Amino acid sequence: MKVARLARMAAMARNKLLCSSHLASMHISTPTSRQISMKTEGLTARLNSAGLLRTQGLIGGKWTDAYDGKTIQVLNPATGEVVADVPCMGGKETNDAISSAHDAFYSWSNLTCTERSKHLRTWYNLLISHKEELGQLITLEQGKPLKEAIGEVNYGASFIEFFAEEAKRVYGDIIPATLGDRRLLVLKQPVGVVGAITPWNFPLAMITRKVGPALACGCTVVIKPSELTPLTALAAAELALQAGIPPGVLNVVMGNAPDIGNALLASSQVRKITFTGSTAVGKKLMEGAAGTVKRVSLELGGNAPCIIFDDADLDVAVKGSLAAKFRNSGQTCVCANRLIVQEGIYDKFAEAFSKAVQNLQVGDGFSEGVVQGPLINESAVQKVESFVQDAISKGAKVLLGGKRHSLGMTFYEPTVIGDVKSEMILSREEVFGPVAPLMRFKTEEEAISIANNTNAGLAAYIFTNNIQRSWRVTEALEYGLVGVNEGLISTEVAPFGGVKQSGIGREGSKYGMDEYLELKYVCLGDMNRK
Repeated sequence: MKVARLARMAAMARNKLLCSSHLASMHISTPTSRQISMKTEGLTARLNSAGLLRTQGLIGGKWTDAYDGKTIQVLNPATGEVVADVPCMGGKETNDAISSAHDAFYSWSNLTCTERSKHLRTWYNLLISHKEELGQLITLEQGKPLKEAIGEVNYGASFIEFFAEEAKRVYGDIIPATLGDRRLLVLKQPVGVVGAITPWNFPLAMITRKVGPALACGCTVVIKPSELTPLTALAAAELALQAGIPPGVLNVVMGNAPDIGNALLASSQVRKITFTGSTAVGKKLMEGAAGTVKRVSLELGGNAPCIIFDDADLDVAVKGSLAAKFRNSGQTCVCANRLIVQEGIYDKFAEAFSKAVQNLQVGDGFSEGVVQGPLINESAVQKVESFVQDAISKGAKVLLGGKRHSLGMTFYEPTVIGDVKSEMILSREEVFGPVAPLMRFKTEEEAISIANNTNAGLAAYIFTNNIQRSWRVTEALEYGLVGVNEGLISTEVAPFGGVKQSGIGREGSKYGMDEYLELKYVCLGDMNRK
């Protein structure tokens, strides 16, 4: 066993040197993980036999290795086991992918909306028919519980279905003419080649939410998935090929993030960048896009407040806050990052919420009954630990959890921290982990002030039985999404996006189509001649 561990450590070290952008955790398996390893081997074998375990990039419809042969390892965050080796690509491969997308753009954009719609509908059907395998792949490389992973597949596929339908609804306008011999109209046309950069926490849904509208509008795409979770993106791309989406319309490159990003930004053939990830990286992409004046859509970090008023239904507030906080082990940009509780209900809520959190079962995502999996890697755990220690050092109280789970690896206990203050890091930055900070407030005005005291403005939540208050507070909150008496609010039919430093643009819904369309005004003159 020790020899096997050392071999894995050596292999990981070699690959880290080969590709500096590889950020995966370098944990070694625990003595009890061999059974899980055998399960992993069985899963990868089944995925491979189904044709969904792709381990090469996709350029111009061809599965491709890195040109220099470099690879990176994809790890199972629950065990530290190697799931697969994938290419560590860079600028050369990305430029070829851009060229392929550019070459395919004319023919794809000139298909009728009905033809594009049929391709997307076939892709949707394939995603749904393979939802079990795709869910297993998500759990394998990302760690979330299998039930939740299959839920992501359904959610991700819903964007392809929705935008397959919206492809037929790209309507222009006829403008009343100001002069009698003129006719004025507006056309909507596809932007062009799109560079889509997606994160690891939703390895399917963050792709389909971008690619669905892009393809529906007639754009072609180069996808750069996270190096931590590229296998789901590659499986989705395989199903897109099976759906008949032509070569070059959808390309996938992964590996050296700075090199890939720089190639996308530098290319005059790439007309738009769409990105989901940290605010810091989003700012760099926005700055880089200025060189060629690309359009950008940025879905960035959050610091979601969850306000529980005295008049809230306690059971509804606990259930909703639990869902808003602990989904995907707290690793979502819309997770409740601050639970702001009115003083009259604070003690009751803290007790009831802690009891509910205590019942969350932690473990490998393939185990029955597990609702919280591991964090993505060691650096994620260390970030959570530092935030918790900062809060404790400044007077906060651990009501539940507060340390690594006895399972080891990257598992962390579901945690509730009481008496959190505004000067603590927990209240100012995303913890991106299973830690719920509780803050007190007295008045409605104070709650709104605390909630808005951040540069972020993505999601917010309110729990109250007062309908007038729900309207007042919703309108006062500086956030792009607001859930009232509900903790799970994302859907393909509603716009998703933030204000302030949480991003630019919207994804999902009919509004998501506009992000991939250019307006062209046409003036027809001399129209009175017979």
